[in-house]
Amino acid sequence: MRFWLVFLSALCVVAQNKPPASAVHPVTENLHGTAVTDPYRWLENQESPETRAWIDAQMKYTRAALDPLPQRARWKARLTELHRTETTGLPRERGGKYFFEKRGANENRAAICVRRSLDGPDEVLVDPAAVSKDETVSIDLLDVTPDGKLLAFGVRKGGADEFEVLMLNVDSKQPLPDHLPPMHYINVLLVPDHSGLYFTDLDPGKGPRAFFRPLGRETIEPKQIFGQGFGAEYILEVNLSDDGRFLTLNMVQGSAGNRTEVWLMDRLKGGRPQPIVRDLDARTYGFVSGGRLFLITNWQAPRSRVFVVSPEQPQRFFWKLIVPEASWNLESLDVAGERLLVSYTRNASSMVMVLESDGRYAGEAELPGLGALGGVSGHWGSKEFFVGYESFTTPAMVLQFDAKNLARTTWYRNPVPVDSNGFESEQIWFSSKDGTRVPMFVVHKKGLRLDGTNPALLTGYGGFNVSVTPYFWSAGVAWMEQGGILVSANLRGGAEFGEEWHRAGMLAQKQHVFDDFIAAAEELIRRKYTSPGKLAILGGSNGGLLVGAAMVQRPELFRAVVCEVPLLDMLRYQKFLVAGLWVPEYGSSDDPRQFEYLLRYSPYQNVKDGVKYPAVLFVTGDSDTRVAPLHARKMTARVQAATSSGLPVLLLYDTKTGHSGGKPVTQIIEDETDTFSFLAWQLGM
Repeated sequence: MRFWLVFLSALCVVAQNKPPASAVHPVTENLHGTAVTDPYRWLENQESPETRAWIDAQMKYTRAALDPLPQRARWKARLTELHRTETTGLPRERGGKYFFEKRGANENRAAICVRRSLDGPDEVLVDPAAVSKDETVSIDLLDVTPDGKLLAFGVRKGGADEFEVLMLNVDSKQPLPDHLPPMHYINVLLVPDHSGLYFTDLDPGKGPRAFFRPLGRETIEPKQIFGQGFGAEYILEVNLSDDGRFLTLNMVQGSAGNRTEVWLMDRLKGGRPQPIVRDLDARTYGFVSGGRLFLITNWQAPRSRVFVVSPEQPQRFFWKLIVPEASWNLESLDVAGERLLVSYTRNASSMVMVLESDGRYAGEAELPGLGALGGVSGHWGSKEFFVGYESFTTPAMVLQFDAKNLARTTWYRNPVPVDSNGFESEQIWFSSKDGTRVPMFVVHKKGLRLDGTNPALLTGYGGFNVSVTPYFWSAGVAWMEQGGILVSANLRGGAEFGEEWHRAGMLAQKQHVFDDFIAAAEELIRRKYTSPGKLAILGGSNGGLLVGAAMVQRPELFRAVVCEVPLLDMLRYQKFLVAGLWVPEYGSSDDPRQFEYLLRYSPYQNVKDGVKYPAVLFVTGDSDTRVAPLHARKMTARVQAATSSGLPVLLLYDTKTGHSGGKPVTQIIEDETDTFSFLAWQLGM
């Protein structure tokens, strides 16, 4: 009885306290002959007193709705149990030492640690508390020299993309005076002889540039070595061979890398970088290992293949195909023990094929089951390699493989208190609107009765050539333990089935992604896993665009929506922060043809007055320097004004954290408690 009294009380709070008023100051523009009115353009100004007052009022409204919910205590208790465990990341072996990030069970942030032998004790090198008492400041391991004596790490504030770079002497544990100021770095690479470092800076105004900075001479300005003439639509990634001789520069056009250039610089001979690939309308990535240049490319191979090239004869005539295109999508190439480690996505799950240096089959790095790779770590001369692995019901673990006989041992297992045997998962294929067959994973407690009454949470991404494979999500486990069904859909726009799958969900084809997601929801209902009144959707970033579009296009299909750090105004997104990099993926309203399809699906412009929209929780934060928080602000105001359903439309706004993590564990627990209390409230759990 008490539960229902508190539950009804929470409903009354939202019903009686209407959303804060959002002033309407319409701005009308003529875009390619079409009048487009933006009623909340003023909310784009993040620092104006009016916007700050509006954010404060929205957060009071949100807290008034979420804080009294009776579900909070049980969700917080279980999420605390799941998150308050030790975690250890994938190690890097350098000079016989093993470097990794580790967080203790009772700690909020990860430290950088080292083992001076494979089975030696864990030793803290960089303690985040010693770097900053502010728990929104996090540290990241960036690079270690091959001798294991010099380490570079990043210091990030509040989840921003920008971070500061510091250096440490591993043996003495003493910091070096050298540092790089906060910028949006893509790579930071230490030269093996400790003479300097290379870094790439992503400048949204100028475009990416590569620099060399000598170490030990702080007064010398970094020297630009590459990037002049490339505009803001490019991203520059660099790779340094283990011996430090060759620097490979990969110039990527747009975040999805639909077209790339590869340049190579021989540091031994001096001189400037020389072009290896410039004229291919394809995605190509290069790196040098074992004295050979490896090129991973989808040129004339939508699922990608690998060529090996002599740096002395890089002309295309001399390229040798070493890994032909397979029936699965080739995701990445790593090396260990003078062998090739080829990672594939096979029917939306991960696998690692091992090949000899000439491409002959040597075996498979056997994984515990259908799951996702958390990375592969090794180098040309290493005797072993490490693989991160997880699945929907298996917490993250680090697997160690002998590079020669491929014997597997478990180097680390995250001790999350969960009964993995208590769940079951299946992969279901369904037909999208145009008849394309699309898969999704459905996971739930064993023996769950499928009668259409189960709460279900559908997630997806569908963009930027990103594969969504079975991953472990603590909050998802808690959701399933409470009787919920967890669903992950492998939508077009991703990389699960190669470049053709990606291109079928980008630019003018973006609507396919939304159609796939909606079809997934309809299939769950048809098979009686759930019903519209029990179905929620969740997505972040590009996935926030996904759930925003799905909500606007089919509001009757969903009861609740969690829309995190989203893109929602697709007519203006390219004007803010680094979003110009995404034009090759989405298009731009500056182009009259692209404007037409962007206007058709842009969630913000397609909200209609009087429609019964689902309950919505928008999530964003001030420190998001990737996706501008203005999207969530404007969409919150618009949906609050338009909806006639009486269901809550809330904004959860963090003034300190953003897109790139950086949250202490206590904040993660609080945020997930908010999210899943909201979902449980709306779905009657």
